[in-house]
Amino acid sequence: MSYTPRLKTRYQEEIVPKLREKFEYKNIMEVPKVTKVCLNQGLGQAIQDKKILETALEEMTKIAGQKAVATQARKAISNFKLREGMNIGARVTLRGDKMYEFIDRLVSVSLPRVRDFQGINGKSFDGKGNYSFGITEQIIFPEINIDKVSKMLGMDITFVTTAKTDEEAKELLKEIGLPFKN
Repeated sequence: MSYTPRLKTRYQEEIVPKLREKFEYKNIMEVPKVTKVCLNQGLGQAIQDKKILETALEEMTKIAGQKAVATQARKAISNFKLREGMNIGARVTLRGDKMYEFIDRLVSVSLPRVRDFQGINGKSFDGKGNYSFGITEQIIFPEINIDKVSKMLGMDITFVTTAKTDEEAKELLKEIGLPFKN
């Protein structure tokens, strides 16, 4: 018996029929779906302190359940003491079952742990059906041990969907469970 994430099952059994009815898709393949989720951390402080990058990579690997990779500077900027090829960030791209697991944990466990949470901004779409938002503290994820955190680091989370319009993408993400502000 193989394992299927509960969000993936819910997507196939509940969300697809709802979206098909609302947007009147003739073919089931027209229904938008999330293709990948990208997590990204820009770590400008990593120029002075290499330890920050190591901890960030370790924490992001725990959060995503998949190994994080360091991102390099594309060009040198002398004012920031930055040279081309220096490690200045961390990122992970999640697809398939790991992606569904992450979205499920994000919606049901992590976002409710944010202080004074009103919902996420519903205007951060890019015009092509992709959605991005930022998190200010990595401690909202239960995988992170608060006692071991030396520095509060935020991250950007991007949902890449097959939706053709922002309206379709927003409806998809709403059905998945992302809590948008009104």
